Amino acid sequence: MAWQKTVQRAVSVIGVGIHGGEQVTLRLRPAPPGTGVAFVRTDLGITIPARAENARDLAYATTLRLRGAEARTVEHLMAATAGTGVTNLFVDLSAAEVPILDGSALPFVEMIRRAGVVDQEATVPELHVRRAVRVGDDERWIELRPAPALTVDYRVRYESAAVRQQRFVGEITPERFASSIAPARTFGFLEEVAALRRRGFGLGGSLDNCIVVDRGRVLSGELRFRDEFVRHKVLDLIGDLALLEFPLRGHVVAHRAGHALHVAAVNELLATPEAWELVEPDRVAPLTVHPYGGGVEPEVLVAG
Repeated sequence: MAWQKTVQRAVSVIGVGIHGGEQVTLRLRPAPPGTGVAFVRTDLGITIPARAENARDLAYATTLRLRGAEARTVEHLMAATAGTGVTNLFVDLSAAEVPILDGSALPFVEMIRRAGVVDQEATVPELHVRRAVRVGDDERWIELRPAPALTVDYRVRYESAAVRQQRFVGEITPERFASSIAPARTFGFLEEVAALRRRGFGLGGSLDNCIVVDRGRVLSGELRFRDEFVRHKVLDLIGDLALLEFPLRGHVVAHRAGHALHVAAVNELLATPEAWELVEPDRVAPLTVHPYGGGVEPEVLVAG
């Protein structure tokens, strides 16, 4: 990931927001070096950079807010950009919420692959953790530690017999992300649905875009992984870590965490200058086009 990257051509999808329930058109398009990932509310004419300082309302999803405009439920798309190495991207939204699609990051990875990924004539430094930082309490916490690569140790525990305790441990490479993390879907518990909807959450949720658990049973069909629940938490973590704006080299240990703690850990790290360092990668000749895509093609529109 030595070179900044963007998509080769625009690609679009239409889908529903899992919380707001609105139909929304999302369009990914190329952005120049130094842009970062920027959400463009085309209905409002406001651009919201995907940065930790803009993260708000972290219950059940990660929301970005700037100048009264919001981009909601950004974590799956942000995970896909991080997992594919895309550093510069305009994300056009016709409404406030990123569509949920199938509940995972895989559709966004596939969109980026269809769009093609190109290297740009600018390097991107990596953020190396130099000293451990920790947020949370005895029950729920995250710690970022020095490590030569991005590695994750994530543990979850739920009362449901369908989940119980699960743990994921491993290095996050682009290949492992695409095959083992990106397909993991978001999940929820049937007994919480009514209360969530009274609070304005989950209005677009269904058995097609969410793993629904009823006590010890999974109602939404066969799991993609035996431990799909913790893998989805790792997906969310990667998406929230992308708010650092630089690829992270460090070991992340998370225990019963969620979006609020993910973003708190990002902010704590950034607020502790002695705990991190930006390191320029070794310069190598940039590639023109990654094998995700070929020559220039018309924009693709896919129904989600």
